[in-house]
Amino acid sequence: MALTQEIKQQFAQYMALLEHPIQIQLSLDESESSQAMRTFIQEIASLSDKISIEETSLPLTPSFSLNRQNESSGISFAGIPLGHEFESFVLALLQVGGRAPKISSEAKERIQAIDQELHFETFVSLTCHNCPDVVQALNIMSVLNPKISHTMIEGGTFKNLAEEKAVMAVPTVFLNDEEVASGRMTLDQLLDKVSNPIATHSFDQKPCFDVLVIGGGPAGGAAAIYAARKGLQVGLVAKDFGGQVIETLGIENIIGIPYTEGPKYMNQVKEHLNQYKVDIIENQTVTKIDSNDLITIDLESGHQLKAKTLIIATGARWRLLGIPGELEFRNKGVAYCTHCDGPLFKGKRVAVIGGGNSGVEAAIDLASMVKEVVLLEFMPQLKADQVLQDRLNSLTNVKVITNAQTTEITGDKMVNGIQYIDRVSGQALSEDIQGCFIQIGLVPNTDFVKDQLDLTKFGEIIVDEHGATNLKGVFAAGDCTNTAYKQIVISLGSGATAALGAFDYLIRQ
Repeated sequence: MALTQEIKQQFAQYMALLEHPIQIQLSLDESESSQAMRTFIQEIASLSDKISIEETSLPLTPSFSLNRQNESSGISFAGIPLGHEFESFVLALLQVGGRAPKISSEAKERIQAIDQELHFETFVSLTCHNCPDVVQALNIMSVLNPKISHTMIEGGTFKNLAEEKAVMAVPTVFLNDEEVASGRMTLDQLLDKVSNPIATHSFDQKPCFDVLVIGGGPAGGAAAIYAARKGLQVGLVAKDFGGQVIETLGIENIIGIPYTEGPKYMNQVKEHLNQYKVDIIENQTVTKIDSNDLITIDLESGHQLKAKTLIIATGARWRLLGIPGELEFRNKGVAYCTHCDGPLFKGKRVAVIGGGNSGVEAAIDLASMVKEVVLLEFMPQLKADQVLQDRLNSLTNVKVITNAQTTEITGDKMVNGIQYIDRVSGQALSEDIQGCFIQIGLVPNTDFVKDQLDLTKFGEIIVDEHGATNLKGVFAAGDCTNTAYKQIVISLGSGATAALGAFDYLIRQ
């Protein structure tokens, strides 16, 4: 794939920032993929006089490593880093070339304190929007510590290796040839697997916040920004910043932004948030809230935080089927994101469970990659918009089964089948598959308040027009509430409403 003229111009501007010459070491053979990599690297090298090429032998072919002259960085790419990984490649070049990674001093200290040989491998797909976070984090660790190395492995190029290692979801990370993690992870979360944590939050010194926000999605971000703009002392606590939006590829309905992608958009929200004096407390999970004169929240870590008002914006998570095999085979054939994991199932027969918009969209997406899609829907008819059903019906490699009550996902080491009951005849049936994508909607993250707040039968927090709950001083916003529609723009407005509601509450106390 040739780079466009616009990308070439942008790349050349970035390469002007290199402080040291870069040597790209290429490991190639006579295969078509090797020749494609040669063309890609030659094109890249032609854009900067600070980049040179040397052919050598590396553990994987085709692959290349990025190094300074006579100094290994530990960073390698097995496969051409296009798509979402092109940014990872550019950042790696800049960092190997002397540009300092933009991370906290605490994270840098943790990385440099590691005193053991660590070799990471990350299996990715180029359509995965979660993979770059992991690849970039491990590349940073390699740049900052000579005992750490990292290879990005593109699953499509190394399909046999992915199958040998039973990789059925991306990103999947191996450390010294042992699988250690799968799914989107932050730098801090990856460091937790190999280093002793350094306290980044002194909880004993935390103030009593005017407004404390739980959740790092659009609703939480908007609530924190609106509260901070009122001059209030604001904290935001979240497991990781971004929420469910991080799982979203293309976003075309945020007014004023014709197109963006989930990770990019939430990075912009965080940058906006960082313009205000908001205490962002990440890698923390809230387990309980208590409301007396002040509101106290308990964290899984054992710490507590106090606030005058609380805004719960914990969003939602994928709804589970609750059947045998669903959890046992997660990342071993059971998946949720077709954009991320779909390419790993190329040429295979897969199932999609769910006939709503998300399920039908998933089936359409997968049909272009896999041998056949079996779509199972519990109800007598699909629930997706008619335009999506029309598109689905035009595909020749999709089999639709309605009135199907899925009872079990079967397998040995990997998924090999799905069992269901025909709700009309009562007959138990099965389909041979190698993968299963579950698309049956979301469930609100409200378990930790189910005994304190009024909830709907679906577990959503009931709020009034000001975002207030039944508990004094406690507000809620976004997909965890009984808002009629679950959309990013509505979550943003909901977060702003809750913040303004909390402000009005405070000035009346």
